[in-house]
Amino acid sequence: MKRSSTIFLQVVIVFIGIGALALLLWEPHIEGRNVHATLFQIYFNDPFLALVYIGSIPFFVALYQAFKVLGYAGQNKIFSQAAVKALRTIKYCALAIIGFVVVEEMCIMFNHGSDDPAGGVFMGVLITFGSIVIATAAAMFERVLQNAVDIKSENDLTV
Repeated sequence: MKRSSTIFLQVVIVFIGIGALALLLWEPHIEGRNVHATLFQIYFNDPFLALVYIGSIPFFVALYQAFKVLGYAGQNKIFSQAAVKALRTIKYCALAIIGFVVVEEMCIMFNHGSDDPAGGVFMGVLITFGSIVIATAAAMFERVLQNAVDIKSENDLTV
């Protein structure tokens, strides 16, 4: 893979991370019930928001691991055990995101009060679907890379 392509994709990953962080910090201030709330009321009186912030940690870990995988590709070290480990971490992060979203969806379904939970549930379904796709792709690439690393190590031993 060309070095310029990997650098471009790494820049895209950085922008995705910055955008996600900005959304996490900005959105609670414009939410309907928080429009006239103080910072303390926004961040410390809403357990759902705390769950969302804790659930975003695997997302940022997965972004960092994807950045590392692209770095390995740019250095022609994609067939290494470190790349396999990074893909495994991405898979586990996607599964963790699914778990957090399921818990958050249960909070929405059981504590919605007078709000209509349909929008929040649909967003959770979209995030879950995307995470399933990423977990499946990461598992597949992990298996393929692990096989390639095993073949490469066997060839290095016989030479």
